[in-house]
Amino acid sequence: MADPESPTANDSTAATQTQVDDTAAKLSNLTFKIWPPTQRTRVAVLNRLVETLSSESVLSKRYGTIPKEEACAVAKLIEEEAFSVAEASFSTDEDGIEILQVYSKEISKRMLDAVKARTAADSTPSGSAEADSNNVGTAVSEENSSFSVKDED
Repeated sequence: MADPESPTANDSTAATQTQVDDTAAKLSNLTFKIWPPTQRTRVAVLNRLVETLSSESVLSKRYGTIPKEEACAVAKLIEEEAFSVAEASFSTDEDGIEILQVYSKEISKRMLDAVKARTAADSTPSGSAEADSNNVGTAVSEENSSFSVKDED
């Protein structure tokens, strides 16, 4: 067994301590940036929105499903508007978690508004309802969006 007081043991301990100190210094400078979300994350949000709006879910049991093509358009509009609202309230002094919560809440609120408006429009006697300019439920976004929603057919 090597003597803990030997020069070789002390050199090894010093080298290990230097590595630990270097790693600690690197980690103390490490920052995670969660806002804005990456394009990949935004597309994943879109895909999940389309799935939620167009397939059986807790939401669809109460409000019904939306055809996939319409769900794609509505999802794009919901995500873009939620992103814009969150981006407008973003400050470099704020924690990214707070702005991510704003984004998430906006998506949830707008998704619920969309399905409620669609249900209301479907239940009117004439079969159509006036669209509120702030309501995304009956709006269809133009195809000029930079997002592409994964087709799972």
